[in-house]
Amino acid sequence: MLRYLYADELHQYPKLAKSMFLDRADQFKTRLGWDVHVNEDGEERDQYDELNPLYVIWEEPDGSHGGSMRFLPTTGPVMINDVFGHLTGGSPICSPMIWEVTRFCLSRRASSRVAGAIMLSGGEVMEGFGLTHIAGVFDERMIRIYRLIGSSPEILGSEGEGRDRVSVGLWPFSPADCARVAERAGVPRELSRLWFNRAFGKVNRRRFARAG
Repeated sequence: MLRYLYADELHQYPKLAKSMFLDRADQFKTRLGWDVHVNEDGEERDQYDELNPLYVIWEEPDGSHGGSMRFLPTTGPVMINDVFGHLTGGSPICSPMIWEVTRFCLSRRASSRVAGAIMLSGGEVMEGFGLTHIAGVFDERMIRIYRLIGSSPEILGSEGEGRDRVSVGLWPFSPADCARVAERAGVPRELSRLWFNRAFGKVNRRRFARAG
């Protein structure tokens, strides 16, 4: 199942949180060889984890992490503007209607439906909070994965060659994309909406809107 958790709520699910940061280290440092910091506990964390982001996390039956991604409003500090601003055409992406998603991570043990379920959560967030787009930074291998999942971004700019190529892109909200992703992932939209609605009551919705 999917859980929607802010950083300050992760302590309620210690096994889920710990395994997420360990899997991020495994994916980004060990498997992909990115220049990321891994702490003495073997966890990959960065400065954006300190900004109380929203995490969407697939929880396995044993309570461990299966996959995840991280949301932050583009009205505050985000990787797209701070690190990759030169790929957005010279203008920062800054709008309460656009959120950044980063650290798309899959456990080595994740089933094939996990990636699609996590991508589908992007549509739930956009629809649930009235966003027009989500923005992301991704490497070349992810373009094929997004295509297979059923939701490809509009690429704003890229740099590098081959497997080191990095791009910035935008996903508009699209009911058709949501339906396609849900079908390919084998996750009914009704179930995806249920996971979202379980996480967000009126109080959390106001909190999320204030963060943007």
